[in-house]
Amino acid sequence: MTKHRRGIYLLPNLFTTGALFAGFYSIVAAINAQFESAAIAIFVAMVLDGMDGRIARLTNTASEFGMEYDSLSDMVSFGLAPALIMYQWALSDIGKLGWLASFVYTASAALRLARFNTQADSIDKRFFQGLPSPAAAAVLAGMIWFGTELSV
Repeated sequence: MTKHRRGIYLLPNLFTTGALFAGFYSIVAAINAQFESAAIAIFVAMVLDGMDGRIARLTNTASEFGMEYDSLSDMVSFGLAPALIMYQWALSDIGKLGWLASFVYTASAALRLARFNTQADSIDKRFFQGLPSPAAAAVLAGMIWFGTELSV
């Protein structure tokens, strides 16, 4: 029974690790000026991020560790990666203003995730508060993907 239980706990965390890898890969792809791949990796991270929580709930393996690990993965995949991709793709030419804009996005994502984590037990789950980090990342990644397709 113990081995089976440990394996079940591992499953949602493997999806979280996959999302984290996709976020990391998107940063590496952006550094190598592969912006389309970088944007697609953000969308892959979104799919994996959506699956980890569902799997944890379906297998009754949700844990405090899993929630914290998911938040750290979200910070990389939906806070840091989109900002760095956007900086490399469009904002590096404007100097300090470019990296400042990228940092503001990253800091906003971090604050949003921290707020969500501290209020997770006290908020009404029927209503969503604020812009979710994956949706904000999708806007940026979609714009980059669309822009690379049009060679903007």
